[in-house]
Amino acid sequence: MFDGIGPTEILLIIVVLVLLFGGKKIPELAQGIGKGIREFKKAVKDVPEDGEQRTDENKTNKQ
Repeated sequence: MFDGIGPTEILLIIVVLVLLFGGKKIPELAQGIGKGIREFKKAVKDVPEDGEQRTDENKTNKQ
């Protein structure tokens, strides 16, 4: 995934984040991103596949 990114680039990204957001805001930012990813995964898991939903709708319409 990160084949082209080395340790120097990662360190540079961290330094830029600290300069932009400050040391106190980074944990809050990471927590918000993590919460958003968890909610997105949960929402994706809860959505039925289109084929199943259409099949169920067709069965109820035919009866």
